[in-house]
Amino acid sequence: MESLSPAIGQKAIFPSTTGYTDHDLFLDSVKVRTERNFNRACRRLRIRVQPKNAAAGVGGIDFSDPDWKLKYSREFEARFNIPHMTDVFPDAVSYPSTFCLKMRTPITEKFAEGYPSDEKWHGYINNNDRVLLKVINYSSPTSAGAECIDSNCSWVEQWVHRAGPREKIFFKPEEVKAAIVTCGGLCPGLNDVIRQIVITLEIYGVKKIVGIPFGYRGFSEKGLAEMPLSRKVVQNVHLSGGSLLGVSRGGPKVSDIVDSIQERGINMLFVLGGNGTHAGANAIHDECRKRRIKAAVVGVPKTIDNDIMLMDKTFGFDTAVEEAQRAINSAYIEAHSAYRGIGIVKLMGRSSGFIAMQASLASGQIDICLIPEVPFNLHGPHGVLRHLKYLLETKGSAVVCAAEGAGQDFLEKTNAKDASGNAVLGDIGVYLQQEVKKYFKELGQTADVKYIDPTYMIRACRANASDGILCTVLGQNAVHGAFAGYSGITVGICNTHYVYFPIPEVISKPRVVDPNSRMWHRCLTSTGQPDFL
Repeated sequence: MESLSPAIGQKAIFPSTTGYTDHDLFLDSVKVRTERNFNRACRRLRIRVQPKNAAAGVGGIDFSDPDWKLKYSREFEARFNIPHMTDVFPDAVSYPSTFCLKMRTPITEKFAEGYPSDEKWHGYINNNDRVLLKVINYSSPTSAGAECIDSNCSWVEQWVHRAGPREKIFFKPEEVKAAIVTCGGLCPGLNDVIRQIVITLEIYGVKKIVGIPFGYRGFSEKGLAEMPLSRKVVQNVHLSGGSLLGVSRGGPKVSDIVDSIQERGINMLFVLGGNGTHAGANAIHDECRKRRIKAAVVGVPKTIDNDIMLMDKTFGFDTAVEEAQRAINSAYIEAHSAYRGIGIVKLMGRSSGFIAMQASLASGQIDICLIPEVPFNLHGPHGVLRHLKYLLETKGSAVVCAAEGAGQDFLEKTNAKDASGNAVLGDIGVYLQQEVKKYFKELGQTADVKYIDPTYMIRACRANASDGILCTVLGQNAVHGAFAGYSGITVGICNTHYVYFPIPEVISKPRVVDPNSRMWHRCLTSTGQPDFL
C-alpha cells in the first residue's frame, strides 16, 4: 500500500459504496435549469437515472417498476448501514452499559458480576432509531435547491442512524486504550472535542487515554511520544484555540499505522479531520477488519469550510463566519473612509464557498461575493470590474468578499500539491487587487484598494458558543458510537439531530454551494450583485 496521502486521494475521489458503477445519466427532455438540478441530485446519490418508460440497465433504477421506491429504499438502507463489530466477530459479547446518568457513585476499577446499570433509565438510544435525511418534499425539479431521485421529484423517505448511548456496550472499560488524533489544518473547536471525548471516556470508566501528537505522523515518527490524557489535563484546553495534540498533513502507510495501533494496544481510535483525514480513517478501519483486530475507528468531521457531505454543518464553521465579520468590517471601514475606496477580503473555501456566502450574508456590508461554485467574468460589460466602476459612481465605495477557490481559471495553474494531496491554489485575493488597480489606472480614474487576508487569524481562534455546543455533543457521541461497537463511522448533525454515517458516504466528494439554493439567492439579494456573465 502506498503512503497515506495517495490513499486518501484515491478514496476521496473514487468511492465504491454502492452497486451503481455506471454514472451515465439518461434524462427526459426538461429545461436546462431542471436538468442541472436533476443531474446534481443524481450525482450526489450516485445513481443512474433513466427516462420513466425505459427499462432499467445494469445497476439502474426502472421507474416503470411499481415497486421502485421500495427497492430504492432498501438500497439506500444498505448503503447507510453502519459497520458493527459483530460483522467481523459474530460471537462478540455485549455488556450492560457503564454510562448511566442516574448512577452518581464513581465507577470502580473492578466490576463485580458484570457492570452497574440502571435498566429503568430511559436515556439510551435504541439501535433501530432513525433520523430523516431529507425533510423537504419538492414538488418539482425546478424548485429552488431541488434534489430529486426521478424527474417527477417523487418523495422517498431516507433514514439514517441516530447517534447516542446504547444500553449494551461491546468493550470493557478497564480493557480499553483509547487514542485521539487531530489531522489536517487548525480549526476552532479542536480542543473542545478532545476535551469532551476524554471526559465521556472517563464517565464510561476508561483509564487509559492517550493523544497521538501531530496527526497521523505521530504513529510512526520517532521522538513523538503519545500524550497521556485525563480530565485534569484537558479541563481548560477549550479556552484556547489550536490543538493540544498538534496537527499535520499526510502521514505514513496505512499498514504502518495499524502496526503501531497493534503495538500500542489501542482498541479505540478517534480521528478528528476533514475529507482526506476521514478517508485515512476508513482505510485504517478496513485494515483493522482485514487483520481481525477488535478496534473501533470513529471520525469527528473537522473542516472550517463546511464541505462535508450530508451534514448541516461541521464544527469550526460558525466561528469562522463570526470571526470573518471583523475582517469584513475592517475592509468596509477602509473602503467607506477612503475616496473611491474598494475593500477586498479573501476567506477560506477551496472548493466550497460556504464561509464567504454566510459571512457576506451576516455582515450586510458586502457588494460582491465570489465563490468557487459560481463562474464569473472580470472584464467585459457584465464583468466584476465594470460593476465595481458602477458602485464607485453610485455609492462611492465597494467591498468584495472572495473565497480562496474562486476564479482559479484566471490564475496560472501548477501541478503542486500539499501534503494532503490537495492542489495548491493561486491567490485570487492578490490577483483581484492587482486587476482592480490596473483597470482603474487604465481608465484614468482613482481607486483606493485595500486587501485583507484573515485566514490564519480565523483558524487559530477558540470556538464560539455555538461551535462549543456542537463540539461537546460530537465528542460525546463519538465515544457512544465506539462503545456501542460501531467502527468506520463518523458523527454529524443532520436536520438538527445527531447521527452516525458510514465514512464512505461522506467522503465521496466535497459538499458545495448549490447556485440555485435559497441560501445563495438570499446572499445575492443582500449584495445586489448581477451574474457577471
